[in-house]
Amino acid sequence: QVQVAESGGGSVQAGGSLRLSCTTSGYTYRPACWGWFRQVPGKEREGIARFGGGYRGDNKLYSDSVKGRFTISQDNGKGILYLQMNDLKPDDTATYYCAARTPGTGCPGDIIVATQFTDWGQGTQVTVSS
Repeated sequence: QVQVAESGGGSVQAGGSLRLSCTTSGYTYRPACWGWFRQVPGKEREGIARFGGGYRGDNKLYSDSVKGRFTISQDNGKGILYLQMNDLKPDDTATYYCAARTPGTGCPGDIIVATQFTDWGQGTQVTVSS
């Protein structure tokens, strides 16, 4: 059974930083395509960062809302996906989800959409106060 788990959420003041972590279990191979989404009540889930790893090198995508402030990275040795969030703003307050795509199916396209991913974590809350 595949499981995706996030950690690292919390409360921070505007301008502060947090780092989210994501791990997976149950896959035969480590996912080559995984990403971060966020959602606030009453709004659609927003794709904010995607990491695609492969023999041609890593491919990272960001939404305009986080570009320049958030950094997605992967620790190959530990099999952990990170989201470093700097210069946090109150508008970043949301539940953050890690999502993974079944290994061996690539990392398609150049946009971050929920339908690209097959497995999801339960989410971790990030609250940014002004």
